[in-house]
Amino acid sequence: MPFLPGESRLFGGVFGDEALAALFSDEHQVACMLEVESALAQVQADLGLLPAEAARAIAAAAAHFTPDWAALAQATARDGVPVAGLLAQLRQAVEPSFAPYLHWGATTQDILDTALVLQLRAALELLEGKLRHTLRPLADLAAQHRHTLMAGRTHSQQALPITFGFKVAGWMAPLLRDLERLQQIKARLLVVQLGGAVGTLAALGSDGLRVQEGLARALGLGVPLFPWHTARDNLAELAGWLALLSGSLAKMAQDVILLAQSEVGELRESAEPERGGSSTLPQKSNPVLSEVIIASARANAALLSSMHHALIAEHERATHGWQLEWLTLPSMLAHTAAALNQARYLSEHLVVNTEQMRSNVLASRGLMLAEALNFALAEHMGRTQAKALIREAVEAARSEGRHLLEVVRERVSFPIRWEALKEENYLGSSQLFIDRVLQQAEEVLHG
Repeated sequence: MPFLPGESRLFGGVFGDEALAALFSDEHQVACMLEVESALAQVQADLGLLPAEAARAIAAAAAHFTPDWAALAQATARDGVPVAGLLAQLRQAVEPSFAPYLHWGATTQDILDTALVLQLRAALELLEGKLRHTLRPLADLAAQHRHTLMAGRTHSQQALPITFGFKVAGWMAPLLRDLERLQQIKARLLVVQLGGAVGTLAALGSDGLRVQEGLARALGLGVPLFPWHTARDNLAELAGWLALLSGSLAKMAQDVILLAQSEVGELRESAEPERGGSSTLPQKSNPVLSEVIIASARANAALLSSMHHALIAEHERATHGWQLEWLTLPSMLAHTAAALNQARYLSEHLVVNTEQMRSNVLASRGLMLAEALNFALAEHMGRTQAKALIREAVEAARSEGRHLLEVVRERVSFPIRWEALKEENYLGSSQLFIDRVLQQAEEVLHG
């Protein structure tokens, strides 16, 4: 078992994502912190709060700055956060007369939180792209198989006929809502953090709000209603979204696993003969893609509670919630990226056995028409009587190995259109639901 699966040479291709890992590397975090410090100095210079030469000197030093990583790690271990150590090194790179203007009026959490928001903005753009790339082949599957008959199952039992396109549309609907949720979350999440020591920006006097608003504009971020040093609902909301998205993907993966069972045989994750192979059983093709998706979703579900615990913060600056976020949120992002990577591959390579789907429907010998028969008979007899008759007929059909329609026809003489009682004719509004989902997908993905 690796210490961190996503960074393992063995398991990185399963649980990792190189692009996302780069966004949360030490190098990128420091780069984001330097970007915030440079932007802060420039905004303050534009407002006449510090010399323009100081802002230029700070920007020039930050642009060419490479930290002494060993010293920075030592300072971080001493302070618990990297900001003070980073500033100490950066001040050595700035002309001495301008160095005091660095970090003017800000506090450690302002820099770390705003840098985190810059990282999250890039991370969400990455995840959104992966989600869109997953939805496109799913939309193709839903359209291609909108008339492919299969069994609809409730409580894992065959219930009523559906089409595979209907099932895929059901996978897509929550993913489309997740895209919609993401746009709503961004407005609350992608905001600057600048409040100073206790959130009042007292060190900036009457210019505090102007500096905050200017910094937000410079970084392309929103302005929060109130400094959020100890109000972490925006990050908890993001964590909830990550858990929702990975859970939505896992619903699809769970269906795939069940439909890929040997006894069912309606789906395979891909046509690759070597994928999901067993070390000892040559006939096996294990649903490894779906397994990773579900594991990632369950891990996120467990981690979500940690982000909710991090909401409990004391006074104006807290003691431990921050650290809990550091331990949790990057992992949740990694799990979500892993789930999306596997889901995209799955949606592009899923093998649909249409013949087996129809064969499984036929093997039910009309039992999935029990509801249709019940309603047809209810037009000629009481509903209670009709249900009792159908229940008896079902038992007879099962015990005698006969088709349900055949058994029912022996018991009644009502003028019923028996030839119309077929599974493909009892699909309700399936096609309309598929149309709704595909229309929304078209608007979201191509509109």
